[in-house]
Amino acid sequence: QSVKPKGVSYEEPLFSRAGRSGLGKSTLINTLFKANISRRTSSKKGQEASEFVPYVVPKTTEVKSISHVIEEKGTRLRLTVTDTPGFGDQECMFPCSWLPILEYINEQYEKYLSEEQSVTRKKHIPDTRVHCCLYFVPPSGHSLTPLDVEFMKRLDKCVNIVPVIAKADTLTIEERNNFKQKAKDLARNGICVYPVQEFEDDPEETILNNKIRAAIPFAVVGSDKQHTVNGRTVFGRQTQWGLVEVENRM
Repeated sequence: QSVKPKGVSYEEPLFSRAGRSGLGKSTLINTLFKANISRRTSSKKGQEASEFVPYVVPKTTEVKSISHVIEEKGTRLRLTVTDTPGFGDQECMFPCSWLPILEYINEQYEKYLSEEQSVTRKKHIPDTRVHCCLYFVPPSGHSLTPLDVEFMKRLDKCVNIVPVIAKADTLTIEERNNFKQKAKDLARNGICVYPVQEFEDDPEETILNNKIRAAIPFAVVGSDKQHTVNGRTVFGRQTQWGLVEVENRM
């Protein structure tokens, strides 16, 4: 965005968030973009979002999306987030819980390609392709579950996957580090996560990407509540032990 002219609206990117319910997916998305993107009930495949209603665990995995315009320093960005309610919440669904998500992602690629190859091609083609999938891993302290492994193996060929340990503040530092080490062995399971190793990377980019890869899976804490600490305003989660600053790497 830094090299684009101000005052111009751009689309998209499109993020997907996947993981069991109760892992703070909506809160983390709001934290990342400092906006209430995920507070309304998502709509199925791009339909207009409705007012908030109590969450009910679906019997099958659904794919819903919601869009929000973010503006910063004169630059507008339309962010679309897809949600996957029902994923992983029904253990009996394990053999096919990822299929609706995989089908949705592939449908968007086919739709975009069809528009590009159309004889009456539009001047601006809406890009509904999913560019990144944040996969939320429960903070169990144990290794990845079979569902975690199978989901990432199935989808890493069609979307950039970024695994994150949800609600990492529920783990001690030792538990967090041990869990990260166990979850790091993604390559052994044939899983490729973002950023992908590229031979054409320049030296500076290679160093940066190596640091990012070393930190995967990211241990994250989400909160859209503001607090004042030593005269500065921070986003954080207040507990009986103190304040967890979500942007504090320590």
